Amino acid sequence: MSFESTAAAASSPQPYEVDECRGVLRLYSDGSIVRSSKPSFDVPVNDDGSVLWKDVVFDPIHGLSLRLYKPAAQSPAGAKLPIYFYIHGGGFCIGSRAWPNCQNYCFRLALELRAVIVSPDYRLAPENRLPAAIEDGYEAVKWLQAEAVSEEPDEWLSHVADYGKVFVCGDSAGGNIAHHLAVRLGEGSPELGPIRLRGYVLLAPFFGGTVRTKAEAEGPKDAFLNWELIDRFWRLSIPIGETRDHPLVNPFGPLSHSLEAVAFDPILVVAGGSDLLKDRAEDYARRLKNWGKKIEYVQFEGLQHGFFTIDPNSKDSNELMLIINRFIAENSS
Repeated sequence: MSFESTAAAASSPQPYEVDECRGVLRLYSDGSIVRSSKPSFDVPVNDDGSVLWKDVVFDPIHGLSLRLYKPAAQSPAGAKLPIYFYIHGGGFCIGSRAWPNCQNYCFRLALELRAVIVSPDYRLAPENRLPAAIEDGYEAVKWLQAEAVSEEPDEWLSHVADYGKVFVCGDSAGGNIAHHLAVRLGEGSPELGPIRLRGYVLLAPFFGGTVRTKAEAEGPKDAFLNWELIDRFWRLSIPIGETRDHPLVNPFGPLSHSLEAVAFDPILVVAGGSDLLKDRAEDYARRLKNWGKKIEYVQFEGLQHGFFTIDPNSKDSNELMLIINRFIAENSS
């Protein structure tokens, strides 16, 4: 290298950080992206052997895996368990099936719901902007269909799973994915046979819009999911050149197709009363109910975004588990 090129390299500005998400995703001025292998939730994994689990690759093209869970205690002879998808949150930018908070919650779900839990990963933004994550959610459900019709099924799953009782739960960004699955698959999920989706659980679903809601504008700045972070997640995940009224973000935006004619399976929507996303979740449930959809809205007063995974053993988290259990029982026949 010549003296001139060496001097130019020495004088060129070093890349600097322009965006950061909970310490695990950092973007730099030169366009580079650094992801930490450490989760943003530094909690121990409570694996006491009461739940069995394993990882399975469901999309080898994109290198995506899902984690399966089932209670270690066997069910009565011949009895099979419902299947409950849990799609993690993280603003479409962070999160993983392998994060300890996600794993601990899935342990609880498997035991308390007496169900097989399917927890898929999906491609993250900004490397993979929407609709990548939504497409991956669909592929995870299609993987389950392939298992159900396979001539050589995975006996770890097939011996205990009831493919006729499948529920999809999405947490935050996962709730957005669950909504779009409900729209795409329709009532009865006819394209998935012999899989039968029975209902959807949207936990603090991550919706947005160009006009702020009252909760977004006036909510506490020190909220677990504050406005600055919400804005950053959308900025990094929305297709370049689009706004927060994109149909994948705002189901009732000016560019979105009306949901009035869509035939939905039952939906349970849950929000915390102090969650900045509360207004959008409540508005979503109210609009669908006014159109005659089978939808239930439950709000936990005073609680923030993600309370059920932050403290999965709290009184409110236990109450939510009972509500989900009841929702599954009411919609399994």
